[in-house]
Amino acid sequence: MLGNQSAEFSENGDDEISRTLCANGICMKTTLVEAKLDEGNIQEAESSLREGLSLNFEEARALLGRLEYQRGNLEGALRVFEGIDLQAAIQRLQVSVPPEKPVTKKNRPREPPQSVSQHAASLVLEAIYLKAKSLQKLGRITEAARECKSVLDSVEKIFQQGIPDAQVDTRLQETVSHAVELLPALWKESGDYQEAISAYRRALLSQWNLDNDSCARIQKDFAVFLLHSGVEASPPSLGSQIEGSYIPRNNLEEAILLLMILLKKFNLGKAKWDPSVIEHLTFGLSLCSQTSVLAKQLEEVMPGVFSRVERWNNLALSYSAAGQNSASVNLLRKSLHKHEQPDDLVALLLAAKLCSEEPSLAAEGAGYAQRAINNAQGMDEHLKGVGLRMLGLCLGKQAKVPTSDFERSRLQSESLKALDGAIAFEHNNPDLIFELGVQYAEQRNLKAASRYAKEFIDATGGSVLKGWRFLALVLSAQQRFSEAEVVTDAALDETAKWDQGPLLRLKAKLKISQSNPTEAVETYRYLLALVQAQRKSFGPLRTLSQMEEDKVNEFEVWHGLAYLYSSLSHWNDVEVCLKKAGELKQYSASMLHTEGRMWEGRKEFKPALAAFLDGLLLDGSSVPCKVAVGALLSERGKDHQPTLPVARSLLSDALRIDPTNRKAWYYLGMVHKYDGRIADATDCFQAASMLEESDPIESFSTIL
Repeated sequence: MLGNQSAEFSENGDDEISRTLCANGICMKTTLVEAKLDEGNIQEAESSLREGLSLNFEEARALLGRLEYQRGNLEGALRVFEGIDLQAAIQRLQVSVPPEKPVTKKNRPREPPQSVSQHAASLVLEAIYLKAKSLQKLGRITEAARECKSVLDSVEKIFQQGIPDAQVDTRLQETVSHAVELLPALWKESGDYQEAISAYRRALLSQWNLDNDSCARIQKDFAVFLLHSGVEASPPSLGSQIEGSYIPRNNLEEAILLLMILLKKFNLGKAKWDPSVIEHLTFGLSLCSQTSVLAKQLEEVMPGVFSRVERWNNLALSYSAAGQNSASVNLLRKSLHKHEQPDDLVALLLAAKLCSEEPSLAAEGAGYAQRAINNAQGMDEHLKGVGLRMLGLCLGKQAKVPTSDFERSRLQSESLKALDGAIAFEHNNPDLIFELGVQYAEQRNLKAASRYAKEFIDATGGSVLKGWRFLALVLSAQQRFSEAEVVTDAALDETAKWDQGPLLRLKAKLKISQSNPTEAVETYRYLLALVQAQRKSFGPLRTLSQMEEDKVNEFEVWHGLAYLYSSLSHWNDVEVCLKKAGELKQYSASMLHTEGRMWEGRKEFKPALAAFLDGLLLDGSSVPCKVAVGALLSERGKDHQPTLPVARSLLSDALRIDPTNRKAWYYLGMVHKYDGRIADATDCFQAASMLEESDPIESFSTIL
């Protein structure tokens, strides 16, 4: 019987095959066997083994095949392995391996009851595994995969309750572990990707008694395959799903789940740390915009795996992608401290970029950008253009919060100088071209702005929406409304329906500028139809994130319609639209400003002033609310002089934030007029008149 035999095969320390074979307490030299193999006498070699070591047919063939494989004779090994009847051996092994029973005092065995059977199983299964390896090396991949699969099928037949955790033959466990890892690799190599996915899931869901490192390798390989193969995996079979457990809906979710399980193992010390796992997880979570989850995973990584500066930088990048810029900047400040890595070029550029988005941090960002420029030398010199670009953006943002007009003018000039310098390094960078155009537009250099807007559209092939919007705004600032509408219509023709919201709002405002309010209302009605279609596409139960990601923002549509009706003095319609907008967003300074205009239009000044002041309480930097309060107080200043200083202060503050606001200049002129400062009033009226000639229908800052 096969189950009554065992065999061993050893190697010496010189990495050469030992010349001795041992089985059943008997040893023999392999010289005679090898000589017969060299002569092609397989049957005689087999007979020598059976007689010399008291082996049966399958055991002798298995040992002989292993000997041929280790000698590098793959064809010979295959000829030997072909003679093994795997199914017959499995049937005999099933009979010899009884079902597992709980161990009690009465039935406790004196020696492992399955040891002999496991030795026999190990020998036969290893033979089939080596046959699969031989086929793989000979390029017969599909045959190799089938043979490897037969190994695992046989193990499941022999050990129907799974491989026992204890008293497992070491060679048997090694063979099973190798076969479990090899099978999905073979299916991938053969191009049968669905079989590879099934093999991976079988490896992870069946009881193979794998060690932690083997399991970790399989999980990582499967996750990488799901992320990068481009093959859409079918969902796991119902039989493998546990009630109440989370079932991944697609490749990305399944890969992320596997990688997060791996990280948990690393953190618990159950597997060796693999830095590529965090790289693949970063890729996966970035694809689905879940970098806040990535930040949490990075925080849970045990100390010592990353240096603290590397951890801070990775966390900063994750938080910035998640929109948590404040947390990101705080981490970068620690990373760039003089006692850490103050000259880290990537960290400096990221810090400058984040600071360029916030006026209060713009000065700090300019410092980071200048340090990056100074450090961009040698192999990193190409990054000097990025540093100059960040410097220009920071200075442009800093120019919006200066203490004097002279300081503002200086910062604006330096901003343009830095951006022009960046163009010399990155003359084909569309984003840089766009940013330079916006800087010129905000300084009312409309000719240069128009040139850069057209360059941006050419560089992007007209595929980026903001380029068309920018050009339309520049044309509207030049009072070329009909041309701006032509540009907007051309952009609408090239834009998907769900992305048309900003363009349609722009078109409605252009209609108003051309004294076509009826057509403007019709445009907003079409926008509302888009909103309703968008809502139906998500169904009645929409999450907050889905509402935030809407391409057509319903609040903005209702608020824009309310503002349109207020310009037409249709106050009842304004009230209806504001009520609809208020249901979507209860607190909004822009909505309170429109409400104040409604009360003002109805000649109810106290509610109007209250609405404007509420808007300022919500957003202390709201320029429209500051101008509106200043305008109301300036009107009262004709009869009540004490209100004029308050109006002057509010209007001056509005101009500090937005020096191109023509209404602020006009009402400041009125304040000076009522206060008897005719020369100052004249200057303000002149500034308002000049700005009116170059005033876009929307602020240029809305497209950034």
